[in-house]
Amino acid sequence: MSAPRIAVLVPCHNEEVAIGAVVAGFRAALPGATVYVYDNNSTDRTLEAAAAAGAVVRRERQQGKGNVVRRMFADVEADAYILVDGDGTYEPADAPAMLAALFGEGLDMVTGVRVTEAVAAYRRGHRLGNRVLTGVVRHVFGNRVTDMLSGYRCFSRRFVKSFPALAHGFETETEFTVHALELRLPVGELHTAYRERPAGSASKLRTYYDGYRILRMILALVQRERPRFFFGAASAVLALLSIGLFLPVLETFLETGLVPRMPTFVASALIMLLAILSAACGLILDTVTRGRIEAKRIAYLAQEGPLRHETAPISDRSIVAN
Repeated sequence: MSAPRIAVLVPCHNEEVAIGAVVAGFRAALPGATVYVYDNNSTDRTLEAAAAAGAVVRRERQQGKGNVVRRMFADVEADAYILVDGDGTYEPADAPAMLAALFGEGLDMVTGVRVTEAVAAYRRGHRLGNRVLTGVVRHVFGNRVTDMLSGYRCFSRRFVKSFPALAHGFETETEFTVHALELRLPVGELHTAYRERPAGSASKLRTYYDGYRILRMILALVQRERPRFFFGAASAVLALLSIGLFLPVLETFLETGLVPRMPTFVASALIMLLAILSAACGLILDTVTRGRIEAKRIAYLAQEGPLRHETAPISDRSIVAN
């Protein structure tokens, strides 16, 4: 049985300070892997630093991490993929353990759960935002993830080649998680050290703006992947509003036999009609969604799974499989 082809995928924008060490670290941790650095319109010497460190360097002109991920997943052929940010905050030495879990346990995604004591590396606001957003996804799609926004992941080929990649920016991590949970794929997690950025580099994450975009992506995914829940909730709110408007009108009618507040009565009737339409939309779209999930499942099954390489060496690192 041939050795699995491993690709390390590094999306980059202005990471001249860190990218050389990132490439060198993964080349040392995974000597047989190919490291691909996809530059996203950098204005510094990221390209030159990555090439000097031994990476295969390519460009993606459409700005945004989601756009880079879409391009990488389409271009690169491998049996397993390590996706990592190019900022030097993740530990390359943990990559073999992630691959061992992928191949040894037949998983489709292994997430590096960030562990750090450095306040500057993982600020309190980012921790809180991650917990809130991860909690929303866990509540709606299933509680099999603990660090939804981690930028360090290992994927099987069948995950990558069936992943729709519709996001544009940092919300792509949310899309990874929902894709895995929606198709009920086998996933796992590994605790990995999370470090501060090297001196001289700056984060591209805009806390409030990107948090808003991630929340918007979650709502869009709920609407798209859980339409019965989404439109059912809207229908319930509208129905309660309609009833709240109608009850005083009904009370007056029972007392006097008259309907003096006709606009309120008409408004309550129209809102109830909207509630019924919303419930109907949810039922219809739920059928459409099931058809899309079946199509994605078929695309997923058309690719070779990681157990084809189950003879890959197994690490003694602890993996939480879900």
